[in-house]
Amino acid sequence: MIGALSFALDLTEGQPPGHCLRCAWIGIHIGRRFGLDADALSDLYYTLLLKDTGCSSNASRLWELYGGDERLVKRGFKTVDQQSMRQVARFVLRHTGPGEPLRRRIPRLLRLARDGHALASELIQTRCERGANIVRRLGFSPAVAAGVYSLDEHWNGAGQPEGLAGRAIPLPARIALLAQVIDVFHAVGGPAAARAEATRRAGTWFDPDLVAAFEEAQHTPAFWSTLADTAPDQPGGADESLAARVAALEPPSRAMAVDEDRLDAITAAFADVIDAKSSFTGGHSQRVAEYADAIAARLQFSPARRRWLRRAALLHDIGKLGVSNGILDKPGKLDADEWAAIRRHSALSEEILGRVSVFRDLAPIAGAHHERLDGKGYPLGLHEAAIPLEARIITAADIFDALTAARPYRGPMPTADALALMERDRGTAIDPACLDALREHLAEDAEASAMRIPV
Repeated sequence: MIGALSFALDLTEGQPPGHCLRCAWIGIHIGRRFGLDADALSDLYYTLLLKDTGCSSNASRLWELYGGDERLVKRGFKTVDQQSMRQVARFVLRHTGPGEPLRRRIPRLLRLARDGHALASELIQTRCERGANIVRRLGFSPAVAAGVYSLDEHWNGAGQPEGLAGRAIPLPARIALLAQVIDVFHAVGGPAAARAEATRRAGTWFDPDLVAAFEEAQHTPAFWSTLADTAPDQPGGADESLAARVAALEPPSRAMAVDEDRLDAITAAFADVIDAKSSFTGGHSQRVAEYADAIAARLQFSPARRRWLRRAALLHDIGKLGVSNGILDKPGKLDADEWAAIRRHSALSEEILGRVSVFRDLAPIAGAHHERLDGKGYPLGLHEAAIPLEARIITAADIFDALTAARPYRGPMPTADALALMERDRGTAIDPACLDALREHLAEDAEASAMRIPV
């Protein structure tokens, strides 16, 4: 389940699909060669799959600083040795304000030149802290949280966020960073490039003993060919797929079963990852889930069905992790290409959730939250009879929260104005029964709030 959801993390990092899975494949082979026991391998396994859980939290800031697609910034920066001023300078010149006029690029470049180290520290600290907090909420061990928190520490002490050096860096973090660089360079230059970069950074970025373990592990049968798997979730090829092979790496004695409460926790944690992507969407998924649950209650859904719907509502926007913040946070009108990118997010939500067996039945519900009863919605242009009631509920909840929350192009709309605007779409975009149920909930909630106000 975590492996499947890691595809969403790959999106926000601008990495080719399956990056976290490939890192797990690489890292576990290194850990085995290094002699780790089952407990340590389990901690390493989840560190590798969850290493990027905090990465959405710096997306908006990166777009603000660089003025370009932050996913390309992140992807490119992973090939840079930050201890080489020449590489860093070349990277900044290439990625700052692409397509912008010189008068706008120069202030960005000057700011990065003046404050680059402090800004990088701020971004890494935010990512590390948020990632570790999410891992703790998911119920993983302190070793996994420490591994995620210390991912950017370097063997020679020149890393972030605390400047740890040598064996003071948690072992899962040391292996995860090495595995990450190996995968990134393998993607751009194949095995030779990956081996060369690991060797070049041994003793500076990487524990030399772990690089030696990698040199041995890479001779394992299918090590490189598995990394070249370009379709890690192809149906019918499960036994040979990257996803299946990585799933088989988890130490059987430490395999974790997911009950309903754990599933809720995982869903809520990934909802926070989604909302952290933009400074304008904080709490959006949680609020949509609350409105959807309130609507469902008034439509007489059973408790079990409401719980299922709440998960779909929490994850409905997971596809937005694949959309640039230059589009999500744009204060002006979107052009045709930008609008097309936005429209792809709902289909991407369905694709990501469809990878997770326990979410497969709710994937179409999440993916349909921008469909309209009149067939003018997206991504499929479904008409009323083809849109499940659960999707209609999420649509009503999503529209209401979008209207009443601040957006880059306007402030929050009062509840009465939002409902009046929604009334114009009654029966065309919005299901009348869902809108009526939402009205009832809001009225009841307002009355309850008024009664709590001290006189």
